[in-house]
Amino acid sequence: MCTAHQHHAETTAAPDNAGLSFHVEDMTCGHCAGVIKGAIEKTVPGAAVHADPASRTVVVGGVADAAHIAEIITAAGYTPEARA
Repeated sequence: MCTAHQHHAETTAAPDNAGLSFHVEDMTCGHCAGVIKGAIEKTVPGAAVHADPASRTVVVGGVADAAHIAEIITAAGYTPEARA
């Protein structure tokens, strides 16, 4: 849980094509969502990232390697669980 920042909802537009989906239980606020989104976009330029703290879901379009995205989310300090 993020304790260093204000907790407010911050979401981004969902990718046009569904993409890879992850449940991130410890993404609890807009700051957390921004950290995850920024980490993915910095590492995988062109990826379309939708991070929704309300549902604790991260969807990444334009990428096929789920393991790589999970590693990025983990390195950012969060715990991703891939969804089918």
